[in-house]
Amino acid sequence: MAKVIEGLFYSESHEYVRVDGEYGYVGITDYAQNALGNVVYVDMPDVDDEVQAGEEFGAVESVKAASDLISPVSGTVVEVNDALEDSPELVNQDAYANWIIKVQLSDTYETHNLMDAKAYQEFCESQH
Repeated sequence: MAKVIEGLFYSESHEYVRVDGEYGYVGITDYAQNALGNVVYVDMPDVDDEVQAGEEFGAVESVKAASDLISPVSGTVVEVNDALEDSPELVNQDAYANWIIKVQLSDTYETHNLMDAKAYQEFCESQH
């Protein structure tokens, strides 16, 4: 079973956001990295790009497939995880430690549209 962490917010497209004050760290879940297999490339936006909840902000490519990244929140990209440019496999090693973008949130209330850990776990179990 995929690892799900309490205190994060999850989307049906298998992204998570960890909220820290006015910032959100966005990445893909353990379930997503497991489904993708070996990640070989992470396509990320640029710093200062705007992201919108429910809209694409990049992609993750694995040896099996490419998957669009859908932002769970809206805001401005303030940082990208540069380590993933040289070592995209870090996402496979620990999807939660290796976030993809850090966003200055434009609306922290958006997290109310996302799932908590328990709901996400149930959602993943229903995908089989």
